[in-house]
Amino acid sequence: MPTACESISVIPEGGRLLPRCVMVVDDSRLQRRILSALLNRWGYCVEEAESAPQALEKCSINPPDIVISDWMMPQMNGLEFCRAFRRMQRDTYGYFILLTSKSQSLEVVQGLDAGADDFLTKPVNGDELRARLNAGERVLSMEKELVDKNALLTSTLQELQTLYDSLDSDLTEARKLQQSLVRERFRDFGGSQISLLLRPSGHVGGDLVGFFPINAHRIAAFAIDVAGHGVASALMTARLAGFLSSTSPDQNVALFESEYGIYDAHPPEEVAAQLNALMLTELETETYFTLLLADIDLVSGDVRLVQAGHPYPAVQRADGSVEFLGRGGHPVGLFPEARFEPVVTRLAPGDRLFISSDGVTECESPDGKMLDTDGLVDLLGRNRSLRGPDFMESLVWDLARFGGEQEFSDDVSAVLFEFNAPKCNVD
Repeated sequence: MPTACESISVIPEGGRLLPRCVMVVDDSRLQRRILSALLNRWGYCVEEAESAPQALEKCSINPPDIVISDWMMPQMNGLEFCRAFRRMQRDTYGYFILLTSKSQSLEVVQGLDAGADDFLTKPVNGDELRARLNAGERVLSMEKELVDKNALLTSTLQELQTLYDSLDSDLTEARKLQQSLVRERFRDFGGSQISLLLRPSGHVGGDLVGFFPINAHRIAAFAIDVAGHGVASALMTARLAGFLSSTSPDQNVALFESEYGIYDAHPPEEVAAQLNALMLTELETETYFTLLLADIDLVSGDVRLVQAGHPYPAVQRADGSVEFLGRGGHPVGLFPEARFEPVVTRLAPGDRLFISSDGVTECESPDGKMLDTDGLVDLLGRNRSLRGPDFMESLVWDLARFGGEQEFSDDVSAVLFEFNAPKCNVD
């Protein structure tokens, strides 16, 4: 039988994996020989030590799977040895069996406190020793299985962390790209001005705001809220940005070129119907979105808009009063036969049109109360003296204060058109 721990293989028996090494520690040479003979017969690799210090030295070189140690030994007794053994750094668990002639409960408690796993009374009975070893093997097998699973879990978590870091970096770049869809946040038209706000609740979101010129005296402003959040919604907003592009009029579904080479725009309700057909027939997606599209005359102040499921737009008059427009309407991309009705109004000098996503009106306070339209009226009145980007910045601060946090649970987007005076020098 081999006695060097390095040369023995893991031996299966009854479906179990036997430990590779058992260390027998006893100052009695006869006791060591008896135990070693039994262990060798059962296929274990055996290492002997005549004292605890010698055992600790050997353990530091080749940690055993199981230790069988006498309690009463010179220099260092079994309890002290067990404590020192437990303090040793090792990758796997070592099962510790204490040999003792003590059977009183106090001694057993002392042994357990020292770190012992099991006890054998002297003289050692072979069947009892085998039973204790079987118990130890079960513990070691479970410990090995747990270690292997933890190693796999750690490796998987590291891989997931790497993937997350990569995805997080990609999403950060995606947020920058999404923000770049709003190329201009402010423009002055010489009598009127428009300001935009886009603040996704996460890395990327489903809101989009923008405007584009129709001709020398008309512009279109729009706000879109794609259902859901995340990458899928952000990809859809990018697609919709192309359909309402301010840089490529020939790709803008709202615009058409007249026979005189001058661009004009389809009525907002027809644009909504066209986008609805595109969503249901060509884009082949289950996603839908709400839309507010307004055709604004910079000279007369006339506004023609369509509200397709988007929150009601607000007109704040020069005297500070606020009125909401629209009839609600169906979202775009849900119903094939949806009808979209136009809404018209006229802005007088000093009036302004405010369009926002439901991230504004549905912003919740810590106690669960929504801002709603009453809160929006209060917000518009409180910031009545602020113009353009200053108003948008104050809006974000007020919403954060109302919600009790800086990060919003939903995307926040808005369009503010301020009609100060009719545009002059129209070509």
